[in-house]
Amino acid sequence: MMTKPISGRYLSFAEGEEIGLLHAQHIGVRDIARRLGRSPSTISRELKRNAATRCGMLEYRASVAQWKSELVAKRPKPAKLVTNSQLRDYVQQHLEGTIHDAHGRVVDGPRQAPFIGRNKPHRGDRRWVHGWSPDQIANRLRVDFPEDPTMRISHEAIYQALYIQGRGALKRELVNYLRTGRALRTPRARSQAKAWAHVSDEVMIASRPAEAEDRAVPGHWEGDLIIGLNRSAIGTLVERSSRYTMLVHLPRETGYGLTPRTKNGPALAGYGAVTMANALKRTVTTLPAHLWQSLTWDRGKELSDHARFTVESGVKVYFADPHSPWQRGTNENTNGLLRQYFPKGTDLSRWSEQELKAVALAFNNRPRKTLGWKTPAEALNEHLKSVAQPAVATTD
Repeated sequence: MMTKPISGRYLSFAEGEEIGLLHAQHIGVRDIARRLGRSPSTISRELKRNAATRCGMLEYRASVAQWKSELVAKRPKPAKLVTNSQLRDYVQQHLEGTIHDAHGRVVDGPRQAPFIGRNKPHRGDRRWVHGWSPDQIANRLRVDFPEDPTMRISHEAIYQALYIQGRGALKRELVNYLRTGRALRTPRARSQAKAWAHVSDEVMIASRPAEAEDRAVPGHWEGDLIIGLNRSAIGTLVERSSRYTMLVHLPRETGYGLTPRTKNGPALAGYGAVTMANALKRTVTTLPAHLWQSLTWDRGKELSDHARFTVESGVKVYFADPHSPWQRGTNENTNGLLRQYFPKGTDLSRWSEQELKAVALAFNNRPRKTLGWKTPAEALNEHLKSVAQPAVATTD
């Protein structure tokens, strides 16, 4: 008696009978797939994999196909790395094997702390090993053993042997020799999540007005964060034409440091999405509206609330392409100069808003070669005066 498939993913016995009848009538694979509502590759694979071998010829019969599929689906199966010692030794050797110099002498390298079920040592020495990835091992087997089908394994089977309890063909501590050194695998949903879900095509830098590119008209800004000790930060805004710089004060939120950090908990460091948008909105209001036409930002999630910021402030936000800091070169250069006042590794949350304004004032009164040795403050003032001048009427 045939058992019922566990899900609609698998072909049923009734579908198998239909395939057998249609195939005997010499109907093509694509036509069969269309009638059954299945993929042509599914039908083709079924005809090749589960066909009966009678008189040395492949002949598809539904009963034999069902028997074969149930036989293959039986669980649990013994893992390849358990039953094949040669394969297991090969995998293990290329994960943890010692390295040698050109003369074949063992090079010990640094000593690593004993494995205690956690991730690799943070900023600590790791043992020098071959350190092949499971993908490299799985594909190299075909090169080293081209004629031996028993020396085959998928990279996923190696990962499962390392991470899943009960498939302990490989020593658990071998996860330490993977490149990431993670004691636990990253969930698939997290690894496949979009890193920049807040960035759509409409807000990419390619959609930014052309006038922002040639710096002819003031009002187009670049922005980013400079990060300090203990997740402290200061927002930096630079006007592309005049190089005028504004610093955004990002104080800690209430409760920071009082309760332990929790995953997906409230952003209390001072530059969460809502806090960042509010701080930028306050900064925008200190200058005339015509000086805020657009803002080009890095792809950081601190500005993921950009849609609300645009609605409430009227400033269009654009994001640079991934790994393209030169698209915000003015801001990147400014951040480097600001490190004179805010060195790396120092706590930036200790500075008040008034102190940041004092630094910005000093910074905007430095003469710049690119401005003909005028200061950013002078360049911006010249623009404001030209805009404020009343137009002179002419008569013919």
